[in-house]
Amino acid sequence: MNAPQHIRAHTFHGRRGVVTNAFRYGVDYVLLNPEGRGGPWLFSRNRANLTSLWDVDHGGTPKAGRGLAWVRDVLHSHNLPGADKVLLLAQPRVFGHVFNPVSFWLCHDASGALRVVIAEVSNTFGDRHSYLCHREDLAPITREDQITARKIFHVSPFQPVEGGYEFRFDLTDARIGIFIDYSRGNGGLVATLTGPRAPLTSRAILVACLRRPFGSRRVLALIHWQALRLWLKRAGVFSRPEPPDSEVSR
Repeated sequence: MNAPQHIRAHTFHGRRGVVTNAFRYGVDYVLLNPEGRGGPWLFSRNRANLTSLWDVDHGGTPKAGRGLAWVRDVLHSHNLPGADKVLLLAQPRVFGHVFNPVSFWLCHDASGALRVVIAEVSNTFGDRHSYLCHREDLAPITREDQITARKIFHVSPFQPVEGGYEFRFDLTDARIGIFIDYSRGNGGLVATLTGPRAPLTSRAILVACLRRPFGSRRVLALIHWQALRLWLKRAGVFSRPEPPDSEVSR
């Protein structure tokens, strides 16, 4: 895959526990090969445009990312396969602004099989941590696989840093399906990202900007709106701890 693709996705979040909450909204993601070229007139790589994707926004420290080079360093340092073809699934900048609660590096071997996923998680405090997702036997990841990771990074003031994640990836040539189940005692939440894959065109970009103006600024506004709802429901609030020392964990 060389040309960028548009994922007109929906995300769902459902909170479990004493205080419940759920919401679903549309969001636009881009799926691309960081080494690929081309793209529509209204989308650019590493330069300003209506929509754009920049290497500094991904792969390591926010605003100082190293993009694909960082991914390959991570795979190499953990003796993992998947560096033959790497795709990035992320929200693009819109009018120069971006906030990605989670982006995904999809790492494939030479045969095209998905071997590793790096879930790049960012919070509204400017911190970032990535979870390394792969099978214990390093076999290709299938839709049936449930890959676990221990939660060590603060995401929401309404969830503590404890428990663990269970990731499931259902990725086909036609659709993206990512399912995350966070569990802690009697609480937790389910988060999903699903949507069809289609060519990224200038028309699709314009339609997306009209349907969901302001891109990730809208996402930030929705995050704060849901936080207000939880506060009004008297959900417990947890203070933000220091981010973990390591950039990547399982």
